[in-house]
Amino acid sequence: MSELFDAVDALVASRSPLPPPEERRRLRKAHGLTVEEVAAALKVRRATVSGWESGKTEPRPPERNAYARLLKQLAELYPASTVAAPEQDTAEFNTLSRQPEPTQNQSESPASTPESAAAPIPKNTQSRPAARAAVTPAASRPAPRTARPSATSSGTKKAAAVHSPMAGTDSRFENGPLAVVDVDDGQVLAYCVGGLVLDVPAKTIPALVEWTLMEGKLGQPKLSGPGKDADPLLVLTEAALKHYGLPTALTDEQRLTGRIPEDHKVIKQLARADWKLTKRGFGPWARIYRPAQGSERQCVQLCIPSWRALDSRHWGNAGQLPPAELARLLGTYASRVMTPRGSTAVTGLELMTALHPPTHAVRDEATGGFRKADTKNPGSLGEHPVDCAPCEAPDGHPLLKDLPRFHQRTPAEKLFEEAYDWARPLTDDECTKRYLVGIDVNMAFAAGANGLTVGLGAPTHVPQPLFDPKLPGSWLVDLSHVDLSRIRLGKEWVELNGDLLPSPFTPTGERPGGPAWYATPTVAYAVELGYDVRPIEAYLRHDNGRYLDAWYNRLRDAYITTMADLGVPADSSPEEFLEAMNGYRDRDPEMAILVSAIKATVKGGIGKLRERPRGEGWKPGQPWRALSRPTWRPDIRAAVISRTRINMHRKLVKHAAFTGQYPVAILSDCAVYAADGPSPLDFLPYRNGKPLPGGWRLGVSPGMVKHEGTQTVLWGEGVREQFQAPELNLARYIKDGQVTTKDNGE
Repeated sequence: MSELFDAVDALVASRSPLPPPEERRRLRKAHGLTVEEVAAALKVRRATVSGWESGKTEPRPPERNAYARLLKQLAELYPASTVAAPEQDTAEFNTLSRQPEPTQNQSESPASTPESAAAPIPKNTQSRPAARAAVTPAASRPAPRTARPSATSSGTKKAAAVHSPMAGTDSRFENGPLAVVDVDDGQVLAYCVGGLVLDVPAKTIPALVEWTLMEGKLGQPKLSGPGKDADPLLVLTEAALKHYGLPTALTDEQRLTGRIPEDHKVIKQLARADWKLTKRGFGPWARIYRPAQGSERQCVQLCIPSWRALDSRHWGNAGQLPPAELARLLGTYASRVMTPRGSTAVTGLELMTALHPPTHAVRDEATGGFRKADTKNPGSLGEHPVDCAPCEAPDGHPLLKDLPRFHQRTPAEKLFEEAYDWARPLTDDECTKRYLVGIDVNMAFAAGANGLTVGLGAPTHVPQPLFDPKLPGSWLVDLSHVDLSRIRLGKEWVELNGDLLPSPFTPTGERPGGPAWYATPTVAYAVELGYDVRPIEAYLRHDNGRYLDAWYNRLRDAYITTMADLGVPADSSPEEFLEAMNGYRDRDPEMAILVSAIKATVKGGIGKLRERPRGEGWKPGQPWRALSRPTWRPDIRAAVISRTRINMHRKLVKHAAFTGQYPVAILSDCAVYAADGPSPLDFLPYRNGKPLPGGWRLGVSPGMVKHEGTQTVLWGEGVREQFQAPELNLARYIKDGQVTTKDNGE
């Protein structure tokens, strides 16, 4: 009978109308699926699925039947008028639940709009216009307007939100993702995005947490269909800390431990109210929660700037901003990136998970409801960590515990994909030039992640494999035979001065001396240059995908949008771009901080993929906390860095082949050239405003370059002579010319 039922199902599916193309695309994205994943599941080409979603073609049996079934199941999970069913996660934070929002009747008011209708505020929870207006970029600053109060059933008043980054998103979070809590003349105030200020009746930290969940209307909708909404974030000013009995600064000992003592009175208050803290305790980024009950979340995060929660290297003076301006800055970051979950590095890593949640809900045929899937969400890393390959393990990893003490691993034992730190002496011809000009790649590591296929699961050891550039992994191979004096560009072989170029295979730029471990992009580049490769062994990941694409897209859009706020549009000519970049940070200092935070989110997120042990008590060979995360993936970090370095080398080669000019120094994403003039346009080969195809290109988008700085050749030769270092890396100092210590490569 089952065969008959299957035949009937197939017959019905073959004639049932499919959703329109735009709905097909929406359903796929709602479930966090890529076009590649759908194509692989249906055993068709990627272009075929793209055609179905654009309406250019229609599916035909037998693929149509399977596609119809997929769309039907997704439509049940994600109806057009509702939000996907929440799911319960097993990790410590992700299993926490949140109280349901109270439901109240709302009276209509002339001030209410469909986008920002004012929900009733419980008694004693008034809102007022911000004492200090939120600063908005000049290009997008709205005309001033007075917030008109709307009466509610409780008789309180609420100010209409103005210029809120989160406006019109979700009525559950109508006050935005976060609030800066301050105290003015004894009254606790919550400064929200858009200039909204709420009166807070809470007298203690436990009461503040309760108010936030029950009345604050704070939070952020999930970024992916199978994901979870972001917990509300409260930023406590020094005045708020004093009001709630918390220290305004941590002692030296507390900064080392990252928390206040367990016997602090506030922690005792939380315990009496059945609130819990995570293992990190009550520190600069504290998470306060109650254990999960079903699918409801009960979790609030605190950010305490005076405890150094906002690292000045990435957030500048954000911690000293007035409450309304800090709310505007962090709220804009939340709307463009995500609600901060900790440092920029932590947030960068959390963003990966938010865009590719480890699990998803599936239909339970027995009950008709939804349950957590037994398998991981397609395209994610899953909810369980996987071991890395021995060559990918950093020193001290448990996989290496049997190595002799003080053993120095060789390139044939350790994967070492890092960014460039290379320099060389100037040639006689370069010494006749007047200037050294530095160019810097925008969001270089983000560009390296774009379109990169990475492993999603555990590695498989393969002896003597055939190299496959489409298969992510780590390869032991000898690339010492690659000669940069003669390489292939496209279909043609070209001759270069290989002594003036860094090797693409080592971060120091030195030619490899024998077999070494490399990530796939590095080995693929050797093949691209025209050389055969014969791997000795490899650790390969057959379960793979473009895990970082959505992460890249979101951070790219955040960066480009913020740069546009600062007067640097993406469609500028080279001359216009250089002019727009001149003093761009002074146009809106807060948006300049946001740019720095976005860039730090990229670099920090990639770095967190191979987080090292921190704190006292750890010994080599013992596991550390980060190893328990599914996102502890040194292989993905290595692949991104490998591709970033190769992207840079490809442009170096293209530029040298076309112009005969070679870099004199490279540091990570900055390259320095000798030139007759002080501008990048004095050596970049633009013709009628068009750059060299495949070469350096001025612009704001990730992968394009900007002017990093210019110094004279005499300056460069002078500092090298001063430190008696003919290969001092001048890229490290090209920005401002200040040299404070000898370059020792550290």
